[in-house]
This record gives sequence, structure tokens and C-alpha cells, in this order.
Amino acid sequence: MMKIRTREELNQKQREYSRSLKSQKKQILVCGGTGCVAGGSLKIYAKLLELMTQQGINCVVKLEKEPEHDSVGLKKSGCHGFCEKGPLMRIEPMGILYTKVKEDDCEEIIEKTIVNDEIIDRLVYHDSNGVAYNKQEDIPFYKNQTRIALEHCGRINAESIAEYIAEGGYQAVAKALFDMTPEEIIEQITDSSLRGRGGGGFPTGRKWASVLKQTDPVKYVVCNGDEGDPGAFMDRSMMEGDPHKVIEGMIIAGVATGAHQGYIYVRAEYPLAVERLKIAIEKAEARGLLGKNILNSGFDFDIKISQGAGAFVCGEGSALTSSIEGNRGMPRVKPPRTVEHGLFDKPTVLNNVETFCNVPPIINKGADWYKQYGPENNHGTKAFALTGNVVNTGLIEVPMGTKLREVIFDIGGGVKDGEFKGVQIGGPSGGCLCISATENHLDLNMDFDSLKKVGAMIGSGGLVVMNDHNCMVEVARFFMQFTQNESCGKCVPCREGTKRMLELLTDITEGRGTLEHISMLEELADTISHTALCGLGKTAASPVVSTLKYFRDEYIAHVVDHKCPAGQCKALVNLIIDPEKCKGCTKCARVCPVGAISGEVKKPHTIDQSKCIKCGTCMDGCKFGAIKYE
Repeated sequence: MMKIRTREELNQKQREYSRSLKSQKKQILVCGGTGCVAGGSLKIYAKLLELMTQQGINCVVKLEKEPEHDSVGLKKSGCHGFCEKGPLMRIEPMGILYTKVKEDDCEEIIEKTIVNDEIIDRLVYHDSNGVAYNKQEDIPFYKNQTRIALEHCGRINAESIAEYIAEGGYQAVAKALFDMTPEEIIEQITDSSLRGRGGGGFPTGRKWASVLKQTDPVKYVVCNGDEGDPGAFMDRSMMEGDPHKVIEGMIIAGVATGAHQGYIYVRAEYPLAVERLKIAIEKAEARGLLGKNILNSGFDFDIKISQGAGAFVCGEGSALTSSIEGNRGMPRVKPPRTVEHGLFDKPTVLNNVETFCNVPPIINKGADWYKQYGPENNHGTKAFALTGNVVNTGLIEVPMGTKLREVIFDIGGGVKDGEFKGVQIGGPSGGCLCISATENHLDLNMDFDSLKKVGAMIGSGGLVVMNDHNCMVEVARFFMQFTQNESCGKCVPCREGTKRMLELLTDITEGRGTLEHISMLEELADTISHTALCGLGKTAASPVVSTLKYFRDEYIAHVVDHKCPAGQCKALVNLIIDPEKCKGCTKCARVCPVGAISGEVKKPHTIDQSKCIKCGTCMDGCKFGAIKYE
């Protein structure tokens, strides 16, 4: 692989690779994100390659050749986002998106779409009314998004540096190296109002400026890819689908602050992300875009990958740097801050994956372009992992300030299996919001400042939608259990306080709760939030505080009436048989593991509540829907 030694050579390669891409009469982009890989997308890719080879179709899997005008490009792309409908396949230049593709569909796709330009109707997306959407951009899930950080995910070969260069890759590095001073780079980032996308929303430009002014000659750039929130996969998808953009953002941070060494901290549970990052780093080094004397500028920058063991607390800056150093990942008292004494006690820029992915387009297009998205002081876009009781789950990116209603109902397609009740945002550190007559959070703007006003936070971007069958007390207990398990144990408020809160919540969901339990939860939440050492402990009580604020009636029902309104806490519900629906088929009695159901054939049966263990086996087996929780 020939090195690119100058800016002029980079421009030449961009033109060359761009011509090669445009010369392909078709491009097949098979989703190579983790979700679709689990669904068999790599087998689909292999089958397509096999069939096209057998049929003599000129199939190009690497963009390393001169333009071939009769060729068909076959690529493993990153995550397309519409995970609910995977495995996914996009076909260019038609813009077709095929959903739920199977290996058996490959021959038909080649024959009809690749050879004869026909669209296979059964493979395109159909909405709940049966309306077909042939083009990806017309599907409501995509139509209402604005992609900046995710711009290339699902659009290019995730393992090809040539395709990234063809799309303008590393031009921002060239601009930063030759057209801008470090101060001008930081000024551009500051003017854009880019804030950290990892949780706290700290201004990126201010952080970089703090590192630049440090006099220590050794500095570091660290990328936090330790994404640990339940249900979150934004950073993983970016590392898998556009690893060179992460690298480019880190190089620019190095130029801006005078750092020459970077680390990407990524959890070992992300093997595909680790693999793609390694490939990208190797190719960038081979091309001379990473390492010594980048583009003959005199600037050196190297990147190493450090794999974490999956500790949630290592998402916190000082715990993360401690883990990279080979120590146990535990936070330390601040100040000093990471910008002064971070990795190996040196000044350190620490941002998450999504933040770095926003840097190259800002440098290329300018702060004013970026500020056209989002409200004041909350500019740009934000990626969310949309999961839970919503019709369309997946990875999305919308302008800051987009209303929650638009995210759930326009992009997400609405609530599934019930009515909207609430949304848990920001992972274990975030809060639970609900819809009510006085506070309609569906019309809330999704940005840092608006969410902070109602006691929630964007966090890394996990968004779990809940319907009216979710018990909010159990939701709070689940997240408290997660946080308690992930506490590093260094400080007493977090180590012992979260344990006590978990015990109180468990008592409430198992029928032992009293009004005193609620008072103790509120007292502990206040104490832990004000005295815990790091962000994990300080925000551990957020799901409890927010559910107590917006769903207090459910807590009261649990401790006063000893009932779970949602029917989820088994200790507080009874299984009953509706005599009008029961046909007396006896199946429920036969499957009951404790013999709690009795009755005559063809006559309504009954459940002995003293024997019933509320396992739900009878309800699952009743085809008449006669058994329910009450």
C-alpha cells in the first residue's frame, strides 16, 4: 500500500478513489454491524460473492483498482441503524433498502435487482398500513433524521480507507495541519458549541483550550469507547461503521493541543469494533496518515487500543485513565482535573467516540454550518439508541432540540403493545420521564439544557421507551441493581448507599414496603448525590428520584394498597381465571407446576391463591386469554 506523503497526493487519491466509486454500476452494501452480523449478514455477503463469481459478474470488494465501468461493488458496511428490520442491504445508486434479508434471497436479488433493475416488493419496508417504501430516504425512520456523526455508517465499506478518502476523509486533518493554528482549531470547535456527547455535555473547545495551555511537553488524547449503559450502542456502531472518522477526530485534537499519542479505550465485549479499529489504524499507518510526519507536516501522532473489561465505572474519566495505566479502574478525587493531570499524570484530552466523530465535519464545513442545527448552546445533532416498547428500534441521529414526540412517534413509529407511559433517558445515570396532564414531556426538547430542567440528562444517548405495562418502581429497582453492581466500592456513599436503596426498592416490589421506605429512599438519594466521589455515585439515584417525582402514585399503590398497577411485581398481583372466557379445556391445570388450578372439564377453572407461585405458565398456555394478572 503506497504512502500518501503530501496534501497534494491526498487530493489526488481522493479524486482517483471517487472516480472508481462512481464507475461502479451498482453497489451492494450489506450491513456489517453487530446486530445484522448476529442475524447472518456475513453469510449473506459470502453468498452474494459466491453467486456473482459463478455468474461471471465483475464483483469488486476492494476499492484499490482503476475504474471498472461494468463492475458491481460488494461491501460490508457499518450499522444502517434500522436494527428492528435487519439483516439490511442497501443497493446504490437506486437507494433501495432491503429488510430482513435471508441467504435464500441472494439469487433473486442478483437476478432481479442487480441484473435487471427490478425492485423486490416483499423485501422493501412496509409500514403498518401496508405502504411500501422502496427508497431508504423515504422511510419515516430515516426521513426525519439528520446524520453528521453517523454520516458514513451504512454508506461505505467500513474496512476501506480508500472509500473513506473518496468521501473526503482526512481532508480535515490536512486543513488543520496546513491552514490553521492550534488556537484557530480550538476557536472553531468553541464557536460551534460542540459539547461532549458522552454524558455531561462539557464544552469541547474549553476542554481542548485547557490542555493546550499546559506547559508539559507530553500530552495525550484519549477516546472513551467504554459505552456501558444498558441498551446503548451508539459509540459501538460508529467504531464499527466509521473507524477512520474517530481516528481523524483524534488526530485533529492532537494537532490542536500539542499531543502526539492517542489511546482508544474500548470494552472487550465489542470485538467487532476492536477489529475494525485495528484494521483502520493499520491502514492509516500504512498510508502515512497516522504515525510519523503526517502528510510531510512534521507532526507525529500515534494511536493505541486499550481494551477494558466492561466495568461501567471506567466510563468516568479518572477511572478510565487508571485502567489504561494497568491499574484497577477507580475514580479519584478532583481537582486536579484530567486536563491537568490525566493519563500517566499528564495533561489529557478525553472525549467520547461521538464527540470525535463530530470534529472532522466541523473543521471541513465551519462552525456556522454546524450551528444551523439545534438551539442556542446546544448545537449539532445527537445519536440515540432507541429501544424498548417502540415499533421501530435502532440507531438514530437527530438535531439537538428535536421533540421527544417526534423521536418516538415519527421516527420510532409509535408505542408498541400499549399506551405511552414514560421514557428512560441517559442510562442508569438518567431519569424517567412521563406524560401527564400538567407536564407533557412528549413535547420536551431533547437537548442538554431542556432535559436538565426536568431532572434528566442525555447521557450517552440511551432512550428506552416504556408502555403502560411497565412498573416504574421495578424500573427504578433494575437500574439501581445495575448501578450497585457496577459501583467500584471506593467511597462509602456509593458502595453502601446504593446497596441500602436497592434493598428498600426490593422490599417495595416484593410487598414488604411501607411509607417509611419512600422517605428513606428520598433521604438516601439526597445524601448519595451530594457526597459520592464520582459521577456514577452522584447520579445513581436519578432513576429513583425521577420516578418518585413523576410516578409517586405507583409507589403509594405498592406500599399502601400492596398492589402493582402495572401487574409486573409478582408478589403484589394475583393470577385469576375469567369464568366467561374459560372453556374448561384443563390445559392450565395440566401445566401448573404446583397443582394450584382445579375444575371440571368444559367448566370454568379456579386458582388456589395459597398455592399459586405466580409463574405465569398457565397464562402462557391458555389460548383463550382467560388467565390474567389482577
